[in-house]
Amino acid sequence: MSSRNNNNHWTGGNRIELLENGEQFFPRVFDAIRKARREVIVETFILFEDKVGLQLHAAMREAAQRGVKIDLMIDGFGSPDLSREFIEGLTSAGVKVRVFDPGQRFMGQRLNVFRRMHRKIVVVDGERAFVGGINYSADHLLDFGPKAKQDYAVELAGPIVGEIHQFVLRAIALGGKGAGWFRRRLKLAPPVNQLRAGEADAMFVTRDNRRHTNDIERQYRAAIRAARKRIVIANAYFFPGYLLIKELRRAARRGVDVRLVLQGEPDMPIVKTAASMLYHHLLHAGVRIYEYCDRPLHGKVALMDDRWSTVGSSNLDPLSLSLNLEANVIVRDAAFNHVLWERMDRLMRHSCKQVEAADLASEWSGWRLVRSFFVFHILRWYPALLGRLPRHAPRLTPAEATDLASRRDSGRSDPAGGATRTEAA
Repeated sequence: MSSRNNNNHWTGGNRIELLENGEQFFPRVFDAIRKARREVIVETFILFEDKVGLQLHAAMREAAQRGVKIDLMIDGFGSPDLSREFIEGLTSAGVKVRVFDPGQRFMGQRLNVFRRMHRKIVVVDGERAFVGGINYSADHLLDFGPKAKQDYAVELAGPIVGEIHQFVLRAIALGGKGAGWFRRRLKLAPPVNQLRAGEADAMFVTRDNRRHTNDIERQYRAAIRAARKRIVIANAYFFPGYLLIKELRRAARRGVDVRLVLQGEPDMPIVKTAASMLYHHLLHAGVRIYEYCDRPLHGKVALMDDRWSTVGSSNLDPLSLSLNLEANVIVRDAAFNHVLWERMDRLMRHSCKQVEAADLASEWSGWRLVRSFFVFHILRWYPALLGRLPRHAPRLTPAEATDLASRRDSGRSDPAGGATRTEAA
């Protein structure tokens, strides 16, 4: 099996549409699955057995009963509490359910915290794909309430889908199915040269713990260096490495309008605490910081100047940049960039509080300044330090062979409504 990864080159002829929140994302995905003719592959970090998870379950089961090949990959840490009935309802219809590193519990606690499969990808018939940050849980819908998440994904058609399709097939093959399985499944895909659907250039960029350990961060840094007018980054968990912070400061100092949209109402308090440790250094360089205050921000999107944009699963924090398996789509297209800018501009004007240096003056005691200084410079070393944590080859385990069916843990999701616990997702 070829080891070639399709990272780091532009592919033309694509149609790319931005989808905001579950209200736009879930109907598109479920409809695509229901209309699938040959094959559906779904990767997700979180799948809860709530109203959204049950809709996905029904769509996959219905398609499988029509003879469509369905492969579902979930993460063992992000999706640990699915019932035996839920799993067997899929497998009995022919859905292949695999778990990335299910891990073992010790005294009821999950220990498989690091190096998670954090991607959110759907590929249908090798012709249509979805990539972004949205998990399959009710907390991505506005009717969930004050803790409903603000998030984004993209729907893609065109040659880039062929590359994403090869990637997800290869992930299953490397997880245990082998080269022969990969070649047989790839033969079912339509020829890439017949997939032209639009005018956008796109690049599918992933992060793993082998050959592509820093590809997503490297693409961010290159785009920041090239920016001449504006940079907007909206990110749920913002605590990037020193090099990325340095590039943002340099861009602001050369006159680029640099804006960060971060969590003001975080799902985990430590998220805001960590990001705020960097505020002094960013504001001092001229970076503008906006805290999104309507609900928890879960998005991982960015735009630079008038053409470059990205949407994906990768946060700008140690887990995403140094440990997790991630996937982003980078887009080079003025129309898509404009749509994303309009969404970000609306967010900043109507749903955010801008952080001013004067706002921090009363908070910045001498000790806090010293602590911020050390935090900032620790960022120089954390990527190398985290890289020394134990690595393991990706393991995809058939779901029926795992203990996912246990419901004894108090942190399981609520089938009637939404998830009762929070993941850094």
